[in-house]
Amino acid sequence: MSSDGTALVDLDEDGVNLTFRADVLAGLSQPQKALPARWFYDERGSELFEEITHLPEYYPTRAETEILEAYRSEIAARTGKGRAVVEFGSGSSAKTPLLLNAIDPAAYVPLDISRDFLRASAAELAIQFPELPVSPMEADFMKPVALPPQVQNLPKLGFFPGSTIGNMVPAAGVDLLRSMRETLGADAMLLIGLDLIKDAGTLVAAYDDPGGVTAAFNLNLLHRINKELDSNMPVNNFAHEARWNDPDSRIEMHLLAQEAVAFEVCGRRFALRQGETIHTENSHKYDLRSAYMLLRAGNWAPLHYWCDLEQRFAVVLAEASEPCAAP
Repeated sequence: MSSDGTALVDLDEDGVNLTFRADVLAGLSQPQKALPARWFYDERGSELFEEITHLPEYYPTRAETEILEAYRSEIAARTGKGRAVVEFGSGSSAKTPLLLNAIDPAAYVPLDISRDFLRASAAELAIQFPELPVSPMEADFMKPVALPPQVQNLPKLGFFPGSTIGNMVPAAGVDLLRSMRETLGADAMLLIGLDLIKDAGTLVAAYDDPGGVTAAFNLNLLHRINKELDSNMPVNNFAHEARWNDPDSRIEMHLLAQEAVAFEVCGRRFALRQGETIHTENSHKYDLRSAYMLLRAGNWAPLHYWCDLEQRFAVVLAEASEPCAAP
């Protein structure tokens, strides 16, 4: 913990995030080069994502906000008062006031790996809710997190909006849900956003806007690698690409090498041929059956779901369940 109560990520003597470095070097060493989507969210990446959420093509934020506004009384009735809200990957916490206003929580704990963005958004929420204890934690929520002592004995409500669970392949999504279950405890509940399957045209447009904001967001990951990992990746030689993968029910984002490129990261040399890609994000889409199966595999029992009027998005409330072996 730091002096202000935030958890610190693992850094080397030069201030390099060790997990970031390991993920980048491992991902670029694969035959299909890939980088985990969670590393999009440095300060600049978080700012760009906030721009994306306001684009006309990007429907998930509007649909989820509609749900939280329309069903706040029902959500509050089902969750009850006095819970500590733990938000995983809080970012700007833009939807959080809708939930906090509805349920009368005892505390709020935002978790994020982007320190500056986390502190700024937590400070804004502390002003909006002056009576609410706010304890921001800089933490990698992909692993179990030791929550602050002041909330450990409170019942918890995990909040995971935005369909971020869709960024993970199913096995990783199950692992994350189990990790959340361990972080939150046996009496916890989870309120999670999930994007629903729809026509491919709508999906691709949401991840490849004509103004190029999503492209800048994708390419910012390469800028971050250059800045933090002593790299010389030729960012201008890459182009953003979004594609619908129907068999896997997901949108994929890639960075396409427009010509052959070679570069170094942390002293290690890498190369891509023209037309090769770095796979940077998956965004899986669900129907309710597959969403419920994912939650149950992650040790969460679905209780109820709500959809927006156009049936584009779902918010699911679940309660912690005990792991059980198959009969």
